Amino acid sequence: MPLWHLRQNPGSHQVRPGRFPVNTIASFSRRDFLRLSGMTCSGLILGFSAKGETSSSKNLSPDIFLTLEPSGAIQIYAHRSEMGTGIRTVLPMVVADELGADWEDVDIKQATGDKKFGSQNTDGSRSIWKFFDRMRTAGATAGFLLNQAAAARWNVDPGTCQRNASHVIHKESGKRIAFKELVVEAAKLPLPETNELVFKAPTERTYIGKGKKVVDFADMVSGKAVFGADVRLPNMLFAVVERSPVLGAQWKDFDEEAPLSVKGVSQVVTIAPFKAPHAFQALGGIAVLADNTYAAIKGREKLNTQWGTSEHDKYDSDAYRDELMATAEKEGVVVRQKGDYKEAVKGLTTHSASYYAPHLLHQPMEPPVATADFKDGRCIVWAPTQNPQAAQDVVAAALKIPASEVTVHVTLLGGGFGRKSKPDYVAEAALLSQKVGRPVQVVWTREDDIQHDYFHSVAALKLEAGLDKNGYPEAWRMRTVFPSISSTFAKGVVQASAGEMGMGFSDLPFDLPHILCENGPASAHVRIGWLRSVANIQHAFGIHSFVDELAARAGIDPLTYLNRIIGRDRKIDLKAEGAEYSNYGAPIEKYPVDTARLKHVLNTAARSADWGRPLPAGQGQGIAVHRSFVSYIAIAVRVRVLGRKVLIEQVDLAIDCGLAVHPERIRSQMEGSVVFGISLAMMGKATMKNGAVEQSNFHDAPVARITDAKPKINVSLIQSDAPPGGVGEPGVPPFAPALCNAIFAATGKRIRSLPINEYDFAEA
Repeated sequence: MPLWHLRQNPGSHQVRPGRFPVNTIASFSRRDFLRLSGMTCSGLILGFSAKGETSSSKNLSPDIFLTLEPSGAIQIYAHRSEMGTGIRTVLPMVVADELGADWEDVDIKQATGDKKFGSQNTDGSRSIWKFFDRMRTAGATAGFLLNQAAAARWNVDPGTCQRNASHVIHKESGKRIAFKELVVEAAKLPLPETNELVFKAPTERTYIGKGKKVVDFADMVSGKAVFGADVRLPNMLFAVVERSPVLGAQWKDFDEEAPLSVKGVSQVVTIAPFKAPHAFQALGGIAVLADNTYAAIKGREKLNTQWGTSEHDKYDSDAYRDELMATAEKEGVVVRQKGDYKEAVKGLTTHSASYYAPHLLHQPMEPPVATADFKDGRCIVWAPTQNPQAAQDVVAAALKIPASEVTVHVTLLGGGFGRKSKPDYVAEAALLSQKVGRPVQVVWTREDDIQHDYFHSVAALKLEAGLDKNGYPEAWRMRTVFPSISSTFAKGVVQASAGEMGMGFSDLPFDLPHILCENGPASAHVRIGWLRSVANIQHAFGIHSFVDELAARAGIDPLTYLNRIIGRDRKIDLKAEGAEYSNYGAPIEKYPVDTARLKHVLNTAARSADWGRPLPAGQGQGIAVHRSFVSYIAIAVRVRVLGRKVLIEQVDLAIDCGLAVHPERIRSQMEGSVVFGISLAMMGKATMKNGAVEQSNFHDAPVARITDAKPKINVSLIQSDAPPGGVGEPGVPPFAPALCNAIFAATGKRIRSLPINEYDFAEA
């Protein structure tokens, strides 16, 4: 077995790296799915053909999700990247459940990148809600054909057959026959019509809603699992790259000879600077190649590179903060308008506040790394990437070869958080391999990762409410100002996209007669990219901190206040209020903005936290609720504050993500979201002076450690019959405001700027 292959997992669940496609399966109808499926005479295969062909033999396209072989093996392809969520287990589990397969017969293979798998970009908390129905359909279609084949053998009605443990069973007689004995016959049958498929009722499911052990766990804990840095190829070189500390600057001079004095260093090679807009291109720089990473790093230290100027040389994040805050005071582009705020507020008492969130870092435990082997006009890549299709495209563009000549194998990811959906590091490896004629592994050090990140955008918010005599808002205006992710892909962009506005801002769920949402302009001076939960981070922080301020001003319990302003149970029609709302790409009819679900998680978290009970001096509770990625999450936090030290005692989280496909994985993701939220809220920050990032490693860009992240975490998983929603990201946004509100309850000190560790509560 090649060294880059992932080893055998417990049972027969073998997983191999893969790559990504371009089409999106989610855009197909179920009818299209069936017509794009096919079979071969050697085994029953179900998948997608870009040409829309179906065949019983050689005409089948090899891009598949499910293959049943006469040997009894059931191969299910996992087409999403595994970075700790368990998705490589969960989606195959859905197929196996509808099929009626014995889990021990399932052989999970990591899909290679191919258009027929649809989108494999594993971000945006989309894997389950986009592909749940498709995976069920694959299993149910194969099961239908197996039932037909068994019924023909027994001369019975197929409707009297059911499937379990890789067998078809005749309910009336008790006859059983293994799938493997039916494969050849089933492969010759015509595909069913849409209305012929019968899906399992919830009570009949074996795995969905219950879960299975993550197939990679044993290899992970035993050290057998293959991550990006574990890839080894014959004759491979290791490379580190010296990149400009300021975005867009080019080198003027460097010492090409000095690195060669380091034992093990073989070459110094340049990578051409990117051409704006930078998108996912390699940044450019000087690469030092060696037979080990240590030599490459020590060689890089001897480059003595002199850098030229850049349009971003003067970027100072502290000064830019003042600029953003000033912009938030001015009228912006209206992104949602209900009623007439300006007229309504004239006769009302107003309260306003401004909030600030800094640039944030991804900081996955495994920094970017990629291995490439360019040979004879083809390039094979091994990388821990969330987006192999983008990697395929960016490598093809960099090498000036067709994308069809690029193969991207996906290893396990040691964390992603959105960073590894941007494959600039993959392009670096490919370019270097092409230049030196050998396989090359590009390694990013922790310093590289921090100083050349795609940073979460710095943001300023200004909120103002016109209040009635009881202190509740009748009119609400808010402005958000931040450099847009769109600046990564188009030069000169200064306004946020509608997608970013729909992340906790223009989709404000409050039942108020007058709402005005505006977006102010902001230019980007570093690479801006999506981080786990994206613009929801700053919007949830500002909005739910402000709600808590309004409740305190009115002398009303925050839980009571929140329930009141969320208001009546309803499905919000944002388009009727002029908001361009993408709903995270999900159909609004299937995934409406439902305030009943929002209030349900809010009150569930409050009950779990024993909200409102008397607490000793120095302790406090805070609460926040947020909808993102078509799921609903509320978080209540209890803290104890001792001088500068904030001790997070307990976190109570309630989530309604629709159908809970794998409850244990959902709970794990929620616990992880809390820890991630602690890092962002307590200590998350990147600053720039003269265009360069000031932080370099965990000593000055810390993340939560065990001593910081040991609260008791209670997760309430709402049982729901709604379609499954996102899980990986929605737990992050409500944490920061809930924590800040708890600190206010304990100290009386408001936090309007993150991170929290910059405050001294002894002065409160």
